[in-house]
Amino acid sequence: MDLMLQGSLLDLAEEMALGEVGADLHRTELGAGAWVDVRPGWLSAGDELFAELVRSVPWRAERRKMYDSVVDVPRLTKFYAAGERLPHPILDAARLALSVHYAPELGEPFVTAGLCLYRDGRDSVAWHGDRIGRSNDVDTMVAILSLGSPRTLALRPRDGGGLPGSRHKSLRLPLAHGDLVVMGGSCQRTWDHAIPKTSEPVGPRVSVQFRVAGVR
Repeated sequence: MDLMLQGSLLDLAEEMALGEVGADLHRTELGAGAWVDVRPGWLSAGDELFAELVRSVPWRAERRKMYDSVVDVPRLTKFYAAGERLPHPILDAARLALSVHYAPELGEPFVTAGLCLYRDGRDSVAWHGDRIGRSNDVDTMVAILSLGSPRTLALRPRDGGGLPGSRHKSLRLPLAHGDLVVMGGSCQRTWDHAIPKTSEPVGPRVSVQFRVAGVR
């Protein structure tokens, strides 16, 4: 698959590396026990990783029933179950680092990885929460490493209104190459999130979502 990063993102002089999760980490309390952490530039010099994932991951194009029609899912996907080998060693390192950092709050390790490839601004994911499995009833975390062209992660309360203790009716988080975002607490149950379509001339993006067992 011939998808390349824009030249402004290339920095071949650096060596790819993960920083400390907690360095420059900013938490936003969303109310009702929900929160979101953002760690800019967690992965540095990630162009090699981006290129390797685009090239080597066996991406799958899905189709989904919507009302009376079957439509193409506007992104490519690949899911790595617990114990399945990840497509690059640094993703193993990332999953371990997240498990260690969030152990006091999470109480269990991240074990799976779901990958999405957004080929351009027409690819997107609609409003949803990761509520399949235990996350429908209990608090959990979903950690996302963003690679490639910047895209916006939008969040809004599930019921459409504000939540107790929250100053936010919605959020729009611009995620850049190498950024980390973690949605935790009740976020999957009480908030929805999306990657909206955009008419801006954006390049491809890969999203790597780390989850605990029994959560999709």
